[in-house]
Amino acid sequence: MNNLNTIQFSISDRVATISLNRPDAANGMNLELVSELAQVAKEVAQDDNIKAVIITAEGRFFCAGGDVKSMYEAKENPGAAVRKIADKLHEAIVIFARMQAPVICAVNGTAAGAGFSLAVCADLVVASKDAKFTMAYSNIGLSPDGSSSYFLPRLVGLRKAQELMFTNKLLTAQEALDWGLINAITESDQVLAQANDWAKMFVKGSKASNFAIKKLLIASGFNSLETQLDLESDTIEECANGADGREGVRSFIEKEKPSFQ
Repeated sequence: MNNLNTIQFSISDRVATISLNRPDAANGMNLELVSELAQVAKEVAQDDNIKAVIITAEGRFFCAGGDVKSMYEAKENPGAAVRKIADKLHEAIVIFARMQAPVICAVNGTAAGAGFSLAVCADLVVASKDAKFTMAYSNIGLSPDGSSSYFLPRLVGLRKAQELMFTNKLLTAQEALDWGLINAITESDQVLAQANDWAKMFVKGSKASNFAIKKLLIASGFNSLETQLDLESDTIEECANGADGREGVRSFIEKEKPSFQ
């Protein structure tokens, strides 16, 4: 994909790496960036060879949120301008959440607003020890987007989600780890290395199994116990009949390392 201006995108060894690339604007989300993010997400989701996805960013910031300058310039109808950005971002997030490959977010710097939302919707998150996290929406009279009202209560509980959104509390990387928002902290120059270590684990592992985990966890947010148990039964049956399930069982019995597709 050579037509990208605000995203860097590469595929290597079955791992797709997506990097927000507006460092001079703190990787703020304008319509071009979120449109390219949705475009790349769709490309990755359609590639059956990809077994892991890394989202990171260029420069000192991960993402400062929506591009407030572009909102200000849309003086006649700022709501419509913000809606277009939010809708495209949401399109990308739904694709990342539903795609077969696990998504890893490598937070290299401050994640604010929609940047915070994008970071925590991933399946695994590693952050630089210098990273900061804040919602920041109500500071400029806006409401949360980017899936934060869906994922944050599930990650930290309603009470802490309320604290984050109403008070715009600034979390350090350590606090984000303690709250359960991220999985690991590293030195600034090791964030991408940790993300790549996780990606290699996924490449060696079962794509079918990882996709099943994603589906089950997403569904658990609204299913009844009985419905979720039925889904678990259906899903494990499907996995057991698949190539990876057969290989996993065979290799376990024969005491060999599995060779998943």
